[in-house]
Amino acid sequence: MKKNIRTRREFLKVTLGAFMGGTLFSACNLSDLKNPKTMVKSPIRTNILRPPGAVSEEYFAQKCIRCGRCGEVCPYHCIKYFDVKNGGVFSGTPYIDVMEIPCYLCMKCVHVCPTGSLIPCAKEEVRMGVAVINRQICVTWQQDKTGLMCKTCFNVCPFSGIAIKIDHDFRPYIVEENCTGCGICAYSCIADQYPENNGKKAITIAPIRWKKIKNIKLEDIKKS
Repeated sequence: MKKNIRTRREFLKVTLGAFMGGTLFSACNLSDLKNPKTMVKSPIRTNILRPPGAVSEEYFAQKCIRCGRCGEVCPYHCIKYFDVKNGGVFSGTPYIDVMEIPCYLCMKCVHVCPTGSLIPCAKEEVRMGVAVINRQICVTWQQDKTGLMCKTCFNVCPFSGIAIKIDHDFRPYIVEENCTGCGICAYSCIADQYPENNGKKAITIAPIRWKKIKNIKLEDIKKS
């Protein structure tokens, strides 16, 4: 409960800070930003993703009312909120840093979103992003050098054998069209434990700007 309260307080601080004075920009000193253009540029990037069912970034900032409900119901506390400095006009909107806490696809957030910013869908239809394996530092892909085989990503994937498969040499590969982008594989990757990899994981999650979800049309998003 305390963690939920803290998350709520952090959300309110971010949101109130963003809109104090009547405008988003009045709450932020643009000189604090390296580039003022970042105020209107989507902060979504590798490993920093929207929650499940999120509409396209083109519409997300308009549809999301910054109510904080998605973060409140998340039992894993993986949903955070952008502040003004890091999010610009996207301040107060939710994101998931999969390297901090990945999405475990409980799907509670999509059912409490009041505006359709997060669209209810089946777990297998979630497309937050897509996993990308760096074969140069993957323990198993470099087994000739390491003498090791690791199946961590395969074992932890919620759709093991569907989104992540193993080839004839026991090396993992991603089936992109089946990957939810939940980030559990990236979070669990052990490649960063090897000194030669300089703390880098062998898996990252690239964001998907828009993936049509079953029975949902882009025209419906524009109208709602």
